[in-house]
Amino acid sequence: MIQRLYRTLVLRAVLAAGALLTIKYFVGQYQGLILRITGAGVLSFLLVLVWAPSVIRFLIKQRLGDNAQFDHADLNNLTRHKSNTPTMGGILIVSAIIVSVLVFANLGNMYIRMALFALVWLGLLGGVDDWIKLRYSAGRGSRDGLKAWEKILFQIGLAVLLSIYMWSYGRQSPEARNFHFPFSSASIALPLVAYIIIAMLTMVGTSNAVNLSDGMDGLASGCVCIVMLVLLVFSWLAGVRSWAGVFDLPFIPASAEMTVLCSAMFGATLGFLWYNAPPAQVFMGDTGSLPLGGLIGYIAVVIRHELLLLIIGGVFVMEAASVIMQVGYFKLTRPGPGLPGKRIFRCAPLHHHFHLGGWAETKVVIRFWVLGIIFAALAFATLKLRT
Repeated sequence: MIQRLYRTLVLRAVLAAGALLTIKYFVGQYQGLILRITGAGVLSFLLVLVWAPSVIRFLIKQRLGDNAQFDHADLNNLTRHKSNTPTMGGILIVSAIIVSVLVFANLGNMYIRMALFALVWLGLLGGVDDWIKLRYSAGRGSRDGLKAWEKILFQIGLAVLLSIYMWSYGRQSPEARNFHFPFSSASIALPLVAYIIIAMLTMVGTSNAVNLSDGMDGLASGCVCIVMLVLLVFSWLAGVRSWAGVFDLPFIPASAEMTVLCSAMFGATLGFLWYNAPPAQVFMGDTGSLPLGGLIGYIAVVIRHELLLLIIGGVFVMEAASVIMQVGYFKLTRPGPGLPGKRIFRCAPLHHHFHLGGWAETKVVIRFWVLGIIFAALAFATLKLRT
């Protein structure tokens, strides 16, 4: 039986590889960007849709489901029904993005190669963290996973490496090394150290902000879909000299290829949302949230829109800010060692505050999606408000 299963898997892998190579060949005959953008999005969506049932069954069999434990009894009661829902579904997202990018993107593009490197790096980091943590649910290991400083250290290391390469590659265009403002065509030339610091804050901050938002069915995946559509448009504008000139945007040579990556991320996340929508059949975990957030920050750095990302990803900014404010205020108001301080929110991140306030989970998720659309509209409005 094992031999039969092995042969079936090998046969499927060979057939899949042959099909993808055939697609790659035909795509190579037609280099149109619109075709490759569409193909990447459709392929990644279908891959997640097809793979998900098998992956979910595997995760359930391995007992890789999380039993969330919050420092709030009421929130534990509200989320008790989610116990043992399979996690690490981010494997689907990461795998689909990799395959779609390999098939449809120009692998000679340095930005694409670095994006794949970042995707694998952060996917492995999140996967290790999830695996260690979820072994607790299966009766092994500790639920703590990796320490916070360990994850941050690996994220910073990646951000520094990528920013140095981008700085070096940016000599082709002076604008690729400048710091740009959302409401102005003016820019500031950045020295290498400042460039690295800004890139590091953007990539590490976004990676963790998306991770914090992954706490309700469909919340993070839906908001990521909205952000990816906006970044796709801005990547296209930044990569075409005439369009960048029309909107007074920085022109970044070769950055138009980021549109294929954005489309692959959108399609994969949309496919995942099919199974992650309330009630969720699977959660992405750190395996999905860390690489998705990291790539969002990476794309913003490539197209030189780090500040604009604060508007585009406004929901993620709100979530991260609520945690920072809650922790900071709690420590400032603590009367003494070991004694509790005061809280600004009922619970952080922000979506839990509204959930504890009586909002149904679906209402919180949909209203945050609406906020995401509003932030996206504001980001597009900056194209007309630049002076």
